[in-house]
Amino acid sequence: MKITIIGTGYVGLVTGACLAELGNDVFCLDVDQRKIDLLNSGGIPIHEPGLGDIVARNRRTGRLKFSTDVAASVAHGEIQFIAVGTPPDEDGSADLQYVLSAARNIGRYMHGFKVVVDKSTVPVGTADKVRAAIQAELNVRSGLEKFSVVSNPEFLKEGAAVEDFMRPDRIVIGCDHTVEGQHAHAVMKQLYMPFNRNHERTFWMDVRSAEFTKYAANAMLATRISFMNELANLADKVGADIEAVRHGIGSDPRIGYSFLYAGCGYGGSCFPKDVQALERTARDYGQDLLILRAVEAVNDNQKYILGRKIVERFGEDLTGKHFALWGLAFKPNTDDMREASSRVLLQELLERGASVAVYDPVAMREAKRVLSLDFESTDKLSRIRFAEDPADALSGADALAIVTEWKTFRSPDFEQLKQLLKTPIIFDGRNLFEPDLMADAGFEYHGIGRSILTKT
Repeated sequence: MKITIIGTGYVGLVTGACLAELGNDVFCLDVDQRKIDLLNSGGIPIHEPGLGDIVARNRRTGRLKFSTDVAASVAHGEIQFIAVGTPPDEDGSADLQYVLSAARNIGRYMHGFKVVVDKSTVPVGTADKVRAAIQAELNVRSGLEKFSVVSNPEFLKEGAAVEDFMRPDRIVIGCDHTVEGQHAHAVMKQLYMPFNRNHERTFWMDVRSAEFTKYAANAMLATRISFMNELANLADKVGADIEAVRHGIGSDPRIGYSFLYAGCGYGGSCFPKDVQALERTARDYGQDLLILRAVEAVNDNQKYILGRKIVERFGEDLTGKHFALWGLAFKPNTDDMREASSRVLLQELLERGASVAVYDPVAMREAKRVLSLDFESTDKLSRIRFAEDPADALSGADALAIVTEWKTFRSPDFEQLKQLLKTPIIFDGRNLFEPDLMADAGFEYHGIGRSILTKT
C-alpha cells in the first residue's frame, strides 16, 4: 500500500519505518530540511532501539523515502498519516496548529480519495477540525474529491516503540459511519491485517471514542504512578516499605504490577501534556477532573523529592558540596529530556550553591543542549560537569543521586563506588538497590518510600 507519513518525530518515524518493514511503500514528509537531510544521509534524529536498522534496510530497498516536498507527499499515499507534534499551549490545551496545517496541505493538493489518519495525540473533536480544514481547501479549488478522517492513536513507549508497533497489544481505530467512513474502514483493515493474523487486535469504534481512548489510557497510567508516589512518601513517614506494598497489591489481578513503581516523578512528551490536555478538555465542557488535577500536582511535587532528601541530609546551603548524578533522560532507552526529573533536581542543587557531575548513557548530547537553555545567562551551567562514564561522575562527590533507571546502573562496582565518593551516600530516586544490602556494604542509602529499611 502507498502511505504518506507527515512528521518524522518519534511517532511518525517509527510508524513509517515499521509500515515499510511490512512491505508498504512509505513517503515520510517533514518541513525541517536538516532532519530530512540527516535521514537521507543515513542518520537518525532520535534514539530509539532498533529503529536505525529498520530505517536503513528500508531506505536501501526503496520502500522508505524522506522529503520536504508537500505536493509529492500528498500525491503519494492513499493513506495520509498526520503524526506531527501537539505541544501544550499556554492554557494546557493541545496546540493543533501543526495538525491543521497538515490537513490544509492535504486539501490543497489532494486528487482522488484519501484516508486521513490522525496519528498524533489530539483532543476529542480534532477529527472534525481536520475535516473542516481539508474541506475548506477543497472548496477554494472547487474540488469534488472525497476523503475520510480516521482516528488511530499511537500507544508507543519511548525506548520500546519499535517493539510496541510491531507487536501491539491493541490497535484502536475510529471511523465514521458514512459511505466514505466505510471505505476508510476497509482500507485500514487491509493495512493492519498483518497484525491480526494470530488473533484480532483491532478495536473499532467511532472517531471521538478513539480520540478519547488515547488520553484516557495515558491519564490512567499517570494516575497509577502518582498514586504510588504519594503512598511512598507516606510509607517513609509511617515506617512501611513501599516495595513490599507494591508486591502485596500488585499480586491482586484486579490491580496488577504495571506502573506501580515509586520514584521521583514521570516526565517525557506524553503523560504531562496529555493529562493537562484532558483537564483542559474537561474545563471546556464545564467539568473539573479532580483526580487528574491531583495526579499532576503530586507529580510536580515528586520531582523535588530527591532534592528535599539531600537538603535534609546536608542542610539548606549546599555551597561547596559536590554531587554525582546518574541519569538525565526522563526514562531509560531514550535521550528525551522533556519534563525530566533530572532537570528539577539540577535546578535545586545549583540554586543552593552545589556543583554536579552528570552522566547518562545516551542523553549527554541532548542534555548539553537542553541544560544550556535551562541555565542560560547564569553561572549555573559552569557548575555542571558532563562526565565521561559513571565512575568519572563519582570522583570526589559528597553523594550520588540516581534519577533514571538505566540497566547499566543496576549492578555497579560498589567497592569502586565507595572509593570514588567522598562519603558513601546514595540517594536512589528509582529504588534500584536493596536498602539492607546497601547498609551491609557500608553505604548510607536513601530510597523512595523505604525509610524503614534505611540504616544511617
